[in-house]
Amino acid sequence: MTPVAPGSVIGILGGGQLGRMLANAAQRLGFDVDIYCPEDDPPAARVARHHWKGAYDNKALLTEFAEACAVITLEFENIPVIAADVIEATGHHLYPGAKSLAVSQDRAEEKAFLNDIGIATADYRVINSDHDIAKALPELGGTGLLKPRRDGYDGKGQAWVRSPDDIAAAWAGVGAAPCVLEAPVPFEREISVIVARSSRGETATWAPPQNMHRDGILATSTVPSGLPLDVEQAAREKAIALVDALGHVGVLALELFVLPDGGLLANEFAPRVHNSGHWTPEACQTGQFEQHIRAICGWPLGDTRRLFDAEMENLIGEAGNVDPATLAPGDVLTLYGKHEARPGRKMGHITRRLAPRKA
Repeated sequence: MTPVAPGSVIGILGGGQLGRMLANAAQRLGFDVDIYCPEDDPPAARVARHHWKGAYDNKALLTEFAEACAVITLEFENIPVIAADVIEATGHHLYPGAKSLAVSQDRAEEKAFLNDIGIATADYRVINSDHDIAKALPELGGTGLLKPRRDGYDGKGQAWVRSPDDIAAAWAGVGAAPCVLEAPVPFEREISVIVARSSRGETATWAPPQNMHRDGILATSTVPSGLPLDVEQAAREKAIALVDALGHVGVLALELFVLPDGGLLANEFAPRVHNSGHWTPEACQTGQFEQHIRAICGWPLGDTRRLFDAEMENLIGEAGNVDPATLAPGDVLTLYGKHEARPGRKMGHITRRLAPRKA
């Protein structure tokens, strides 16, 4: 791929906060940005050159959008694969491509793919009916977490099944949709690896943060993780193996459970920039948003060394109405430009530079 030159137009499918932060990073490197999404006045569109407002199955408008861009990317994984197919059919580069989307959009396909390339997950069963749950539950030790195969994030639409008595309510709770039933994992902590892969096959990772969740939503990501370096290195190697197997171009996040013995089990991956990597622009030589732009444009990847220990705190709901006077001198505030603070809605984040990294 010939490197994309500054002054070119980068297209982004999706108009949320990740698209907004990608657009800001692209503009700092000299690119213009167009946003394509069906929403009115989304956060990303307000920092872009142009907002293409259309459905993700509008072939004519998607084609026109693609023709206006030098390269196209995406900000969330639930973009319909048909949109990726339309854009790729124009001959314009879409990074990441349809394969990363298709695998990540189906939890059963995702787990099978991970296991096939040697990245272990929790034991699971594919569920198509309440009878499947009754059969699978004893095979998984009598307890399982029911997750729809498609859609759902931040713990939404999931249900624990702890006995046969829970089956009917759990199945109704997921809308009787195709699911996976996962065995519980006795993990010691959760981490993620943010990894970038360029169109030339170059890879780079950041220090894995320890992630804490509240009500199924990421609350904080902290580096260093406190884990032994060999465990962190094993996690990084899994993430690199994943992007290589997918042929992924751009940033990807692999979420992992750390077992008490230091073993690792994959939870899921997101084929995009990720909430648990929001600390990287303030704490590293190169942050995840700039790195993603570099990767999709065929530029050399930037240095991912960590310059500061850091903690990223999500601002959820009313916490997004933050008073700047309450910020400490080392706090960096990022707000997403959303007009309404609703319960469970990510409104922004604060990155706290805790201390310069020790050599």
